Parts: sequence; structure tokens; C-alpha cells
Amino acid sequence: MEKLTQRQLLDRLVSFPTVSRGTNLDLVDWLEGYLTGHGITCHRHWNEDRTKAALMAHAGPMIPGAVVLSGHSDVVPVDGQDWTGDPWTVVERDGRLYGRGTCDMKGYVALAVWALVEGQGMGLRRPLQLALSYDEELGCTGAPPMIQTLRQVLPVGDVALIGEPSRMGLINGHKGGTGFHVHVKGYEVHSSRLPYGVSAVMEGARLIHWLNTRNAEIQAATPTAQAAMFDPPFTTLHVGQIKGGTANNITAADCHFSIEMRVVSDEALEDHAQSVLDQAAQVAAGMQAIHPDTGITLTRFFGVPGLKPEPGGAAEALVRKLTGQNSAGVVSYGTEAGQFQEAGYSAVVCGPGDIAQAHQADEYLEVSEFEAGQRFMEALLKELA
Repeated sequence: MEKLTQRQLLDRLVSFPTVSRGTNLDLVDWLEGYLTGHGITCHRHWNEDRTKAALMAHAGPMIPGAVVLSGHSDVVPVDGQDWTGDPWTVVERDGRLYGRGTCDMKGYVALAVWALVEGQGMGLRRPLQLALSYDEELGCTGAPPMIQTLRQVLPVGDVALIGEPSRMGLINGHKGGTGFHVHVKGYEVHSSRLPYGVSAVMEGARLIHWLNTRNAEIQAATPTAQAAMFDPPFTTLHVGQIKGGTANNITAADCHFSIEMRVVSDEALEDHAQSVLDQAAQVAAGMQAIHPDTGITLTRFFGVPGLKPEPGGAAEALVRKLTGQNSAGVVSYGTEAGQFQEAGYSAVVCGPGDIAQAHQADEYLEVSEFEAGQRFMEALLKELA
């Protein structure tokens, strides 16, 4: 089978409109065929309804200790965005590669696929793996089952390099995140009889007020040394949307909103989640004292662990050796790196592109960043050989 260049791989990957709300199977089918055509072992992990699959691949000797190149196949929608061209066709203009996913993160995936094929042909001494997930854009929900399967079907790797856009900078820490969809169920009465009803909107506001108070308490505290590396240097609790109520003169029967939290990596994500659950239970108890058919339901809709810096970690040492970087940074957005770390891998983030371009209309990856990623992969192959 003919080898494709890095740019040809990028063009092909972007041509698949793998928006998270739909399937990614056309991309996975093509990519699995391309990799197996070059003698690379591949496995899939399917989602529950088999409309999506993660793809895992292994190049080099079938021994433990692989370097895992981690990316995701899904992209965010283009609906309502003002694109100047076809989002699913890569166009090079003014030193930039335009197209949905060029930056986040099919540019990195193209480079990773190129590296596996090159590595398989050159005879690696240490193996190289690809872990391509689904539903990263929906809260990194596809990575944990993929990682579990990866460790079962292939020799276990020990280093995971997550290629989210970092301008090829070394990122050794990021915040964790989780959230709840909240449904407040009230009891309708005419507003003139307010004490005998339960307004879902007003009771929901109690919980939102508590979030504001908690934010103020967190921000007033002195940040730890690890928290101080982030911008902002503290955990944040946020409500972005809210809807509810029937009419101005009726106590609201329902109120819906979502709570999102971004937690610094040296704090326990579950402690913050539990504090929200406890406060909701307290508000609900007051509601039910007025009418027993009321209450608050919280549904967890994502949970992404933070990435903790690893002093002397193997992933950081490898990236430093390949790039010559002496410094490392942290970011406030989440990635699948924390999930790999929880599974026992040494993990860091390092990939081409600027996160500011992710999810935007006319998303682009600078050609210079793509070339920097290429040099990184060439250095990695030399190291593994």
C-alpha cells in the first residue's frame, strides 16, 4: 500500500465530518485499513450502540513499554459559524491550514499515523502505539473505556503523549472538570399564594447563590503552590444556562440549569462534586418541608481528572529530550492526559497548534506548527529506534 505524506493524511482525516453528535466510523474504517495495510496491528473499542469506535494501533515489537500517541477523532459542529470555505476541505492560505479539526486535533493525529507507519517500516526497538478516542468533545467520555481496552489487547505502554494544541510546548498539568445537569421540581400555585407553593426558579437560585458564595470563598483563600501555576489560580464553579417557569404569576414548576466546575489538580474533584450534592440536598429538604412532591435531581454529565505534574516523570523527560525544552507549563482546559495518568501512564500534553483556534470558524493550524510537530515525530522515531 502506498504511504501517504503527513499533509495527505491531514487532508484525508479532515474530509471525514466526525462531529461528536454523529458517527466516526467512516474515519475509523479508512484509518484501520490504511494502518493494517502497512502491517500495523489494530483493535477497536465500540460505544454501546456501535455507532462510534476508538481505534488502537501498535507498531514495533510486541513488548511492553510503548510510547502512546493519544488523540481524538471527533470535532465540534460548524453549525451557525461563518466559514469562508468548506470546513471539510483543508485549504492552505497565508501559512495556515484551514479546516475543521486541523488544530483540534487532526493535525496531530495525521502526524501520529505517519509516525506509526514510518516506525513499522524502520524496525523500532521500543514500540509506538496510537490511541484514537471518540467523544472527547463531549467531556472526554470515550477515553476511559478505550484505555482499559488498550491495556487488555496490546502490550502495556508506559508513556502517553497527548497531542492537544500547545504550540509544541510541554504541558505537565491541567485542571480537572466535572458537571451536573440540574432539574429543580417545584409546586405550582398562584403567586398571590406564594408561601403555599414552591418556586423551582427561586429554589434553584438558592443553589446558584451558594455557588457564587463558594466561588468567593475559594478566591479569597491563598492558593497553593500548584494552584498558583494556573490562570486563574483557583477552582471555579459556573452556571452557563438556565430556563424555567410558566408565567410571571405562577410559582415555577420546573427549573433547569447546568453546573460546571474546573478544579485545580491538587484538589480532589470528588470533594467539590460532593459539596454541590450536599448543598442541593439541603435546599431540597427545605422545599419538601413545604410540599413532598418537590425536589432537586442532579445528573452527572462529565468528569475529567486533572493532570498532575510528575517530578522526574518519564513522559516529561522524554519530551524534554526530544524538544530541548527546559520549562513546562499548565493549562486550565482539560484533556485525556489525566485519564491516562489515572490508568498508570506517565502523561504530558504536547501538540501542534494554538488552543485559541480550537472550535472557531475558519479553524486553522499554522504550517510552521505542523512542521514543528513533524520534527518532533522524527526525533521520537530516532529515539525509539
